[in-house]
Amino acid sequence: MKRRLVVVALVLLSVVELVHGDGWRWAPGSRPHSVTITEFGAVGDGKTLNTLPFQNAVFYARSFADKGGAQLYVPKGRWLTGSFNLTSHLTLFLEEEAVIIGTKDPSQWPIVEPLPSYGQGLDLPGPRHRSLINGYNLSDVVITGNNGVIDGQGSVWWDWLHSHELNHSRPHIVEFLHSEEVVISNLTFLNSPAWSIHPVYCSNVKVHNVTIKTSLDAPLTDGIVPDSCSNVCIEDSSISVGHDAISLKSGWDNYGISFGRPTSDIHISRVDLQASSGAALAIGSEMSGGISDIHVDHIRIGSSSKGISFRTTPGRGGYIAEVVVADVVMDSVHLAIEFTGNWSSHPDDHFDPSFLPVIDKITLKNMEGTNISVAGVLSGIEGDPFSAICLSNLNFSIADSAPSSAWTCSNVHGYSELVFPKPCSELHDTSTNSSICFSLSSYSALAVL
Repeated sequence: MKRRLVVVALVLLSVVELVHGDGWRWAPGSRPHSVTITEFGAVGDGKTLNTLPFQNAVFYARSFADKGGAQLYVPKGRWLTGSFNLTSHLTLFLEEEAVIIGTKDPSQWPIVEPLPSYGQGLDLPGPRHRSLINGYNLSDVVITGNNGVIDGQGSVWWDWLHSHELNHSRPHIVEFLHSEEVVISNLTFLNSPAWSIHPVYCSNVKVHNVTIKTSLDAPLTDGIVPDSCSNVCIEDSSISVGHDAISLKSGWDNYGISFGRPTSDIHISRVDLQASSGAALAIGSEMSGGISDIHVDHIRIGSSSKGISFRTTPGRGGYIAEVVVADVVMDSVHLAIEFTGNWSSHPDDHFDPSFLPVIDKITLKNMEGTNISVAGVLSGIEGDPFSAICLSNLNFSIADSAPSSAWTCSNVHGYSELVFPKPCSELHDTSTNSSICFSLSSYSALAVL
């Protein structure tokens, strides 16, 4: 009885009321019904395959959907499983020292169609492997715990990618599609085959107090990837991965343009990020549905290839606009700020290079960095310059061994003040009014109150 009371208390603490700038409000409480994975024959020895027990447990929990929902409790142990789906009005709760382990058997990761906004999988044309934990067209779902662990055992997938032995694109650890009112909290995610947390075509998503880690040489392993989503909040988390720690996306070339679902109203705060070969915070390059209304503050970036990266290329279409990133501390980052209009990967040859993206109204303020190699490389698109890029109160200490040029700019227009080292002349464009920077920053401050 004492254990059940502790679990209920932890769920109540982890599933906090969510209030966003546009007024949506969701405050789920504890579930009136609870089942334990062992009731369905699961064995937590790290060897027994528990795919069927997880599937059966979720199927049983579905019967309580109209009765307030249910909690699926995972106790201490090592629970090996293949891919399984969740259901609405469900809390998946991992107790302390509970570890859900993704099997290395690819047959336990079913093949599904590529996302319609991408047209192909992450790694290869055609279908892809379904993720370890999935939700489709769900509402009111919580994945939480008492610092439990979900381990994707991704090393075998990384080896297959390196050796060109993949038959289909790699899976993620958690993926929600067309879902709303999702909370992921108080857990550690390890060794994802590809991305750790991937909400796509979702709304009202909160990720907080999570730790995400992969080997720093793990290929193309991203942390949290909101993709064609709205009303997403990421807070109080630590991410250390091989590629991009947090990456915002909205579809790829003509597939994303046709699907037409943007990423918007994203709030990121109080996160520690490390990206060994990618960027701590990446926006794009798959941004064909549009990305806007992004508010990021109080982030720490360490030992990373790039700090903040905005990416696109001809053929993407779409836009990245109204972005504010503030109060950033960096240490040992090779390239602090990147804007590139030549991120030239495409899903196929059907893209139209005349579909040019719009990059506009980007404010970066209150940043400091130590042991930085290059302060910024800002390269727009010829005939389609990036506009209204505003830098305010940036101070980067350049490493002694760094290249002589701290800033490089082309095909960009913007404004800067109180920036050291002094930025390039394109960021002193007198046609760009400094009030653009401050109006966006003020809006950001109001939005997160």
